[in-house]
Amino acid sequence: MPRKFPDSRQIRENYKYMYLEKDLIKNRYIFSTLLEGNNDVVFRDIKIGKKRIAAYLVYVDGLADKSLIAHNVVFPLTIETQKIEERHGFGNEFFERIKELFVTISEVKIKDKVIDVLDEVLSGNTALFIDGVGKALILSTKGWEGRNVSESTTESYVRGPKEAFVETLRINTSMLRRRIKHPDFVIEDMKIGKYSKTDVAIAYIKSIADDKVVQEVKKRLKKIQIDGIIDSGYIEEFIEDNPFSPFPQIAHSEKPDRITAEILEGKVAIIVDGSPFVLTVPAVFAQFFQAGEDYYERYFLSSALRILRIIAMITALLFPSIYIAETTFHQEMIPTQLAISIAAQREGVPFPALLEALFMEVTFEILREAGIRLPMQVGQAVSIVGGLVIGQAAVQAGLVSPAMVIVVAMTGIASFAIPAFNVAITFRLLRFIIMIAAGTLGFFGIIMVIMMILAHMTSLESFGVPYLSPITPSRTWELTDVFTRIPWWAKILRPKTIQRKNIIRQEDKRG
Repeated sequence: MPRKFPDSRQIRENYKYMYLEKDLIKNRYIFSTLLEGNNDVVFRDIKIGKKRIAAYLVYVDGLADKSLIAHNVVFPLTIETQKIEERHGFGNEFFERIKELFVTISEVKIKDKVIDVLDEVLSGNTALFIDGVGKALILSTKGWEGRNVSESTTESYVRGPKEAFVETLRINTSMLRRRIKHPDFVIEDMKIGKYSKTDVAIAYIKSIADDKVVQEVKKRLKKIQIDGIIDSGYIEEFIEDNPFSPFPQIAHSEKPDRITAEILEGKVAIIVDGSPFVLTVPAVFAQFFQAGEDYYERYFLSSALRILRIIAMITALLFPSIYIAETTFHQEMIPTQLAISIAAQREGVPFPALLEALFMEVTFEILREAGIRLPMQVGQAVSIVGGLVIGQAAVQAGLVSPAMVIVVAMTGIASFAIPAFNVAITFRLLRFIIMIAAGTLGFFGIIMVIMMILAHMTSLESFGVPYLSPITPSRTWELTDVFTRIPWWAKILRPKTIQRKNIIRQEDKRG
């Protein structure tokens, strides 16, 4: 009696609800229909046991390790199964013996739904179908090419671990697992993206992390409904509390040591397959001007550098605006000799200080962006030499004053001292708003904009944690590790702003 195959259109519409057939040819027809046109999908026919039972493997060339399939799947099934006694027969018992005795793969699962098998195959695993069995063995054969662990290109340390995350999820989770060897350290997996089905993992220590934060992270991730996730930046925009704020409310890093430190403080890490940047929540503003190696150097040196970064951050945000306000509205605040010198320099400049500063700042930002987009060997030369040449040419042409070139250069250098690139970009944008306010209202405009920024930051939260904590609401003990860095032997407690479940970091034995 001829087999009756389902219509191909019906298969594509209903495959999410279909179960595997016991008929091997029907199963092959279903998967051939779903994977039609994919030349990288391999259907490998094999014969098993003395009875030469028909079977076949399905895997994606380039995602699955073909050497592993040949030595640990094909050889045992085609050669070793010859020793199976005929009395074991055919059916589920035979299927179980194949799984237990003859597939020498570290991880083997059984699936009976078409959608589950399809997801596993497209993720790099191999599916084994046997005639007469309405199930498939899923063999862990992932083995695609990837970037090796190397030094970070965005977060450089003078002292500290050099390795950085890569684009492979399991390599990233292994780097965290290697640093946290405790059974309470949990890594949970999920898939996000209708078409990409991107693997996403959340990592936390269940005896430290706040249960409410963990559940909120899972809830927000499950709500994401999008075609595909390419990078962790996609997820960041979906799950942040206030998507219209210019300030980042989720931290990210490609350094395993830094992510480990944040997990040990009670935070939750979100790892996305295909991205070397791992997200951590909750995030507070203070952490964005703290560098990872602050905790590897002596505490008084790290404290001095941290204060220096805060000064650089204020300089990057306010220096051009203060210059504009003083030269335009508040000349009496400038020392006499300096005022005379600035006036002499600006004597032939046809533009007001505001337009002069905007011209130079926009030019500097264009050069910086061009330097980033060009190849590394050319980019640095373009950004540095271009700035010098254009600045000198603008001064000689009488378009800007030498003092303005110095102000813009100092502002640009100060912005490079901010460790977090996303905060540096935020300050670059806010700087233009404050400059316009300074050019129209002087110091009153600067103060008004700063108050608005502070009011906005005070209203922000990151997964229930106030964005400006521990500055406000103030926690005196935690402030000792915000503007300065206290020594490790004095860090008895974890930050209460992050979690209150387990705040004891170490036993105080100094007494």
